[in-house]
Amino acid sequence: MHILHVVGARPNFMKAAPVFHALRARPAMRQTIVHTGQHYDKNLSDVFFSQLEIPAPDVNLGVGSATHARQTADIMIGFEPVVRERKPDIVLVYGDVNSTVAAALVCAKLLLPVAHVEAGLRSFDRTMPEEVNRIVTDRLADILFTPSEDGDENLLGEGVSPKNIHRVGNVMIDSLVRLLPAAGRCPPSGLPGRFALVTLHRPSNVDDSHALKSILESLLAVHDQLEVVFPVHPRTRARIVQFGLNADRLHLLEPVPYIEFLALQKRATAVITDSGGIQEETTYLQVPCLTLRSNTERPITVTMGSNTLVGQDSRKLALELSAILAGRGKRGSIPPLWDGHAGERIADVVQKL
Repeated sequence: MHILHVVGARPNFMKAAPVFHALRARPAMRQTIVHTGQHYDKNLSDVFFSQLEIPAPDVNLGVGSATHARQTADIMIGFEPVVRERKPDIVLVYGDVNSTVAAALVCAKLLLPVAHVEAGLRSFDRTMPEEVNRIVTDRLADILFTPSEDGDENLLGEGVSPKNIHRVGNVMIDSLVRLLPAAGRCPPSGLPGRFALVTLHRPSNVDDSHALKSILESLLAVHDQLEVVFPVHPRTRARIVQFGLNADRLHLLEPVPYIEFLALQKRATAVITDSGGIQEETTYLQVPCLTLRSNTERPITVTMGSNTLVGQDSRKLALELSAILAGRGKRGSIPPLWDGHAGERIADVVQKL
């Protein structure tokens, strides 16, 4: 059986690796990795293949950065001849990036089975491009692997047949569990004893000068209570320069490889982010997480985990941070099936095909 994995952005790599490893242990499984090149910065892509111990991609489409429409179209144009040539039995797509929906569209038109890993997540906010990608991919997918109960409920509510839905747990947590020992060995060189770890990349937060200025001012206020360690996404750094904003007092870093970033999360007093995956990782690590969004497609991280939504409300951010510093930070609990074995459960389903 020939399985083709499509990856294109940093979170995809962490999700694909556990599935790749689990399938490699099964007899008669041949695998191909197609990297669309949606993320092309070395710190955001290539290093993950070595850290996650998966081989270099068999194909790299090298599409690079562009508008959503152009990037999606370029991936489709590049991906179609690969699928026609390689003739996989099933294509696995991951998460909610443009690579995911582009590959699903190509496969649907070629009548090729698609499995969506991390299906069913919904923020119910159509202003987020990722939400559109999730909805379209789930409508096209033949097999839907969900990470939690809310994913099942969303898909059933949209009319997806129960026989196509498989709750397998969170593959992102598989990678975290596997690499946590290595993260524990990372030396904390140059880091303060207590710090808030920040990530910021959502267009709604960084592409608007007023929103980004307000967030940076909030982070500077946080810095008065707790040092801020901020690995800066290339998109965010470009906007800071473009808008002439000042973040010099913050501890700014280049993008950090996965193991090193995991070490930062584990040691952080609090994490401040607008990322979806980090909401999940901090929930597993039981580190208080303050999310700079008014909604989340991962509500289980709020209802059961360590996540709190603060939006762009600087007052709420300050209040929640004060509670964390006073020892009243939210720790939560780990959701069911977030146990490091989701990749194996996916491999079980694929093998039965």
